[in-house]
Amino acid sequence: MTEHEKNNKKKEEKQEAVLKPDPSKEGDSIRISSDVIAIITGIVSSDVPGIAGMSGGIVGGIAEKLGRSDLTKGIKVRVDEDKVTIDLSVIAEYGTSIVEATDKLKKQIRDNVENTTGLTVTAININVLGLEVPQEEEEEEKVEESSKKKE
Repeated sequence: MTEHEKNNKKKEEKQEAVLKPDPSKEGDSIRISSDVIAIITGIVSSDVPGIAGMSGGIVGGIAEKLGRSDLTKGIKVRVDEDKVTIDLSVIAEYGTSIVEATDKLKKQIRDNVENTTGLTVTAININVLGLEVPQEEEEEEKVEESSKKKE
């Protein structure tokens, strides 16, 4: 990748929303970084039942458990003036309705981003890239497999 391509990529990633909170004050504005929107999305995602973690994508390879270390992992934000589109990649918990969990996630993200920033969320696209099986079930499956092999 050339230096020019790297600079263009950085410009695309670090977008800002510009708000004019008081139209009567012509020079005033508020700039909100796309990183802020991604962090809000990450915080909300960590609190939704049925969502086990975030994923950096298939290319990134490794799905991470939700934690406070990297709240923006697997989240892409595009800003167009005061409108926002959010793409995120998640890992769902086995045994939950993926549709219900992602619907709840979209609602909570939209409510939190709009209430916190004053921006309009026009779209939230969720990619479910994996399924987390609880540790107990994995161990039970291993025991069953090993007992079948012995037979």
